[in-house]
Amino acid sequence: MQTLKLVAVSAGLSAPSSTRLLADRLLQAARYRLAEQEYAVDVQVVELRDLAVDIAKNFVTGFPSTALQEAIDTVTSADGVIAVTPVFTASYSGLFKSFFDLIDPAALTGVPVLIGATGGTARHSLVLDHALRPLFAYLRALVVPTAVYAASEDWGSGGDAYTDGLPARITRAGHEFADTVATRPTRREDDDEIVPFEKQLADLRLD
Repeated sequence: MQTLKLVAVSAGLSAPSSTRLLADRLLQAARYRLAEQEYAVDVQVVELRDLAVDIAKNFVTGFPSTALQEAIDTVTSADGVIAVTPVFTASYSGLFKSFFDLIDPAALTGVPVLIGATGGTARHSLVLDHALRPLFAYLRALVVPTAVYAASEDWGSGGDAYTDGLPARITRAGHEFADTVATRPTRREDDDEIVPFEKQLADLRLD
């Protein structure tokens, strides 16, 4: 049985936090979907709140702590990443952005990513398309079409005639993400298929 590794990155600052809760529910929805398809799933959560000091020191010293390096390695080795941030000043949090600033721009190339955000009002929901999608597009990740924004009033809401409730949106996004992960090659297979451009040129010259 093939094992897929899913990693959720939560930038929530409080404990407990709605950001971590959204990350956990998205992770659960994806894991259940993959289990239905008979995949073994390894799930991990990276709490950026616990790494805030290490992230700041890395910018000053240029060297990650052991814990921070382990978190970066965990994210960059995943078959799929769920990234959830609270909204501050109409964008992702500084802690969230700082963590992804430390990841090599090529490390998430082609990796399925499900984005999510939390905030006090639904008016900030456009942060998903105006801030998060461009960030992961720059990192060349494969961002799934459905994203989830959870405002304070969404928790416990069943939706209305025009909008699905939060549980339905989480399920749809989690299933879409899981299906994308399942149809992608594993990271190891991807690495095996990549031939550096310089080597391709050398092979052509030999021919």
